[in-house]
Amino acid sequence: MKIYEKYSGLVHLSLVVITFVTTTLAGMEWISGKVGPFEITELAIAFPYSISVIFILGIHELGHYFAARYHKVKATLPFFIPFPPLTGFLNFGTMGAVIKTKSPVYSNKTMFDIGVAGPVAGFIACLGVLIYGFWTLPGTDYILSIHPDFFTPKYGGDNLSLQFGDSLIFMFLREVFSGSDKFIPPMTEIYHYPYLCAGWFGLFITSMNLIPVGQLDGGHIIFGIFGIKKHEIVANISWYILVIMGVFGGIDLLIDNNFGIGWLGWLFWALILRFIIKIKHPPVAWFEELDLKRKLLGAFSIIILIISFSPTPFIFTL
Repeated sequence: MKIYEKYSGLVHLSLVVITFVTTTLAGMEWISGKVGPFEITELAIAFPYSISVIFILGIHELGHYFAARYHKVKATLPFFIPFPPLTGFLNFGTMGAVIKTKSPVYSNKTMFDIGVAGPVAGFIACLGVLIYGFWTLPGTDYILSIHPDFFTPKYGGDNLSLQFGDSLIFMFLREVFSGSDKFIPPMTEIYHYPYLCAGWFGLFITSMNLIPVGQLDGGHIIFGIFGIKKHEIVANISWYILVIMGVFGGIDLLIDNNFGIGWLGWLFWALILRFIIKIKHPPVAWFEELDLKRKLLGAFSIIILIISFSPTPFIFTL
């Protein structure tokens, strides 16, 4: 710990730089549809993706950080978690970012404020990136430079296709901008568009963190409003829903039953929640009823979960 305190600035800066590199490489693969190695001069086209991802994750974690500082809870700056691109593996170049509190949180009010600040700030950052991405969509020449046969009947007929799953907010934004004369890419192609890809990933991460289980952000929020008993009920129901969606996704993958809902990854996430993060939320020394403003903010965070969540985030078709 003493070594970290001495070199903390260097640690955080190094992780940001490494994450910028890994997200740039991942973004290059998403945008170009090709697997590296790439020339250094080619990587600039992926900067909008990597900068947007770091911006969204950073705003999310700084929301937690400043809420903690407001309540005089000691906390670290964000630790970005880089992840190198692996061939054949769904990878966005990072596994997210976290902060670590270094002093106890004694009240549910403080716990709530720290928990809710991150996803609300991150969601607003996602909206900004997505609106900019839809607003500045390039013309059809862009997609034709990647897939010259995109508008032909033969396009994608014999290839494995990856489609990002829709969410209510993504659908809404797409509809808002579809009234213009711009080409709106289908969900099978949005990963070629750096701002849309980064914004979609930000929504995905935000919704995962808002699941009301254990010490996820959503768990802090539900615990802060309702207390430990009601939190445990909500957390267990949420966990079983994840398991069911994971099982449906696994069955779909094995027998191609086309349920249209579920993803095997939810089962993996459910196992992490059960055995690593844990389902229950630890108690606090002082619990009091939250004021109306905090309750409304909690309701808003639940709305964010509903409109950001994609039951089937990744769909593979042949």
